Amino acid sequence: MQDAIVKVPAAGSARGHGFGTAPVFLAAISTILGAILFLRFGYAVGHLGLAGALLVVLLGHMVTIPTALALAEIATNRRVEGGGEYYIVSRSFGTTIGSVVGISLYASQAVSVAFYMIAFAEAFRPLAPLFERLTGLLFDPRMVSLPGALVLVVLILVRGAAIGVGALYVVVTLLAAALLLFFMGAPLPGFDPEAVALTAHVASADPFITVFAIVFPAFTGMTAGVGLSGDLADPRRSIPRGTLGATLVGCAVYIAVVVKLAYSAPLEALAGRPLVMAEVALWGPIVPIGLACATLSSAIGSVLVAPRTLQALGRDAALPGRPLSRWLGRGHGEVNEPRNATLVTAVVALTVVWLGSVDLVARLISMFFMITYGSICAISFLEHFAARPSYRPSFRSRWYVSLFGALTCLLVMFQMDPFFALLALFTMGLLYWSLSTRSRREGKGSDLGAIFEGAMTQLARDLHVRLQRRRELRRRGEWRPSIICVSSHTFERAAPIELLSWLCLRQGFGTYLHHVQGTLNAETFQESQRARHRLLEQVSSRASGLYVDTVVSPSMTSAVAQALQVPGISGLPNNAALFDISVHDTSTSAEEVARLATFAAHAEMAVLMLRHGDAHFGDHNAIHVWLTWDDAKNADLMILLAYIILGHPDWTHAELRVFAALPSEQVADEREEFGKRMAEGRIPVASKNIRFLAADDSAAFRASVSERSRDADLVILGFSLSDLAERGAELFSDHPELTDVLFVCAPRRISIT
Repeated sequence: MQDAIVKVPAAGSARGHGFGTAPVFLAAISTILGAILFLRFGYAVGHLGLAGALLVVLLGHMVTIPTALALAEIATNRRVEGGGEYYIVSRSFGTTIGSVVGISLYASQAVSVAFYMIAFAEAFRPLAPLFERLTGLLFDPRMVSLPGALVLVVLILVRGAAIGVGALYVVVTLLAAALLLFFMGAPLPGFDPEAVALTAHVASADPFITVFAIVFPAFTGMTAGVGLSGDLADPRRSIPRGTLGATLVGCAVYIAVVVKLAYSAPLEALAGRPLVMAEVALWGPIVPIGLACATLSSAIGSVLVAPRTLQALGRDAALPGRPLSRWLGRGHGEVNEPRNATLVTAVVALTVVWLGSVDLVARLISMFFMITYGSICAISFLEHFAARPSYRPSFRSRWYVSLFGALTCLLVMFQMDPFFALLALFTMGLLYWSLSTRSRREGKGSDLGAIFEGAMTQLARDLHVRLQRRRELRRRGEWRPSIICVSSHTFERAAPIELLSWLCLRQGFGTYLHHVQGTLNAETFQESQRARHRLLEQVSSRASGLYVDTVVSPSMTSAVAQALQVPGISGLPNNAALFDISVHDTSTSAEEVARLATFAAHAEMAVLMLRHGDAHFGDHNAIHVWLTWDDAKNADLMILLAYIILGHPDWTHAELRVFAALPSEQVADEREEFGKRMAEGRIPVASKNIRFLAADDSAAFRASVSERSRDADLVILGFSLSDLAERGAELFSDHPELTDVLFVCAPRRISIT
């Protein structure tokens, strides 16, 4: 991951205000038990019934509990500085992705300030008739929300976070008193608790997902305390305890409130009267007071957290414009108060207050929070899957819980509002593209690549181990190319690596090793690394599935001997070795290559010997396969290799032709056998492309090959180990009139089925 631009306090120095666990819990629980609880839970029960409202609570916590567990886990893995969730995301996913999520997170927090102040104004609605009689003006909630938001921001600017946290103790106490008196209240006059039904709801009820979208912000408060991370004495201890404690307490209170409402008022009253809880409570005025306290405490939590998120974004230079980032990242005083970021947050909040609609703003911030929570769960899942040694949290969630949370967030986003879900994802993608472009210009790496590197490594490890253990369970005779090639002529000859790339694009695995001659020392190692870099550049522009590397060895013989014993990249042993002989090679060089081919034969590998010249496979239009009476073991492999090559885009328009040159008395029988196998689909060649020829001796065979394949771009011929032992490199000089020839020797018959 790229290092972020952040100042880390020296060991033993104070962390901001040095708060403990209590402010984390209070900030979270006061936001959880907020405006939605007092204003919209009755609406939820009225429109969905008792069972539907409980399902809303359950679904909401299917998002928030995995997020809380993931957040607690990630927070205990490393030192958490200022910025809360943004800091956690950026240090796990990288600063580019962290910036995208952080901007979304800040938007949700800043808009939340406005949301809670709008809801705060609702607490004064019972006083509207009195206000209108005294002033003669029509009551508008913005008469309360705008001045209230302004006073709150000024107070935080002047007195800092300490007064905000102090106020939380007072408002949470009043909030607890309001809930206690609500639970002590009796059902409304005339209400019959015996008539309560689990699924009953009002006529023309709103759809479930609409109700959920309006109520969901009630569940988002559990991370409110995380934003104080830069002001905590021990965030690795306080964040998990405060966040999980508030989440569980909030869940219990929600369930109790839903049940109490269902057994205290008729559905019509629940659905139509926002402050129905005041009618149920033992002392009615306590509910508007509790609502005011809840919304005020939630607004305090948001106005404390949002500027700190924005400040952290500025300190990381994660915002467009370096001067703006520096200004927003600046702190004031010994405790690093984010005054500049608070001013910006005030402007955003006051602007959104003008919207004045609780439901509209609730749906807006729900989408922002969903993206943030899904990202946190995804981090936890990927860290579990990657199994990095550096990831050692003292608290652990479960990977399947985190995965479930991430998928639930994505699903619920699209259920809530598909258009805005797509718009949000598109906006984040556009923002990521913009920030990643800047990172590339600055020479930084890709965050996306860093995210999946560990997961891909772990997946590859598991697959390799499983494949090796299960190789005995594979169907006998089934063959998939796993080819290794060692060459010291990499940058002089393109033909071998080109052929290997054709054979291993989709169906197989290819390993290409460039031989650096010498003993392993600092000089030869550096040479090998330079060669490896060149090789990677060479294959990156080619459509292939090759794994390339270098090997330092005193001789080609020792290099091949070592390479043939190395497992293939698939986790299974290599089953074929590719060698090459150029028509320009000396006889000595050709003999050495022929001798090396016997190593592969001793290891029971298929031997592929490419003889190439200056034609470079011509126009890639024709592949000819020649089968003889000696190719009983080779035939299927030769046809299979030709079929695989045809699947490469370079050979899209090529034609495959198979010639079976056999003694006259065998032609009829072999034709019948080929016909059966083609009918069964066991030979991937059309019958019109197979020719049976009579060839009673080697001279007749060579004449047929010369006549029919002189202009072919690639010719595939078989050979036997006995021929190789007897003739050596001379074997591969047969048919000199042909251009590029692939000689094939299979260790056993390989089935195409």
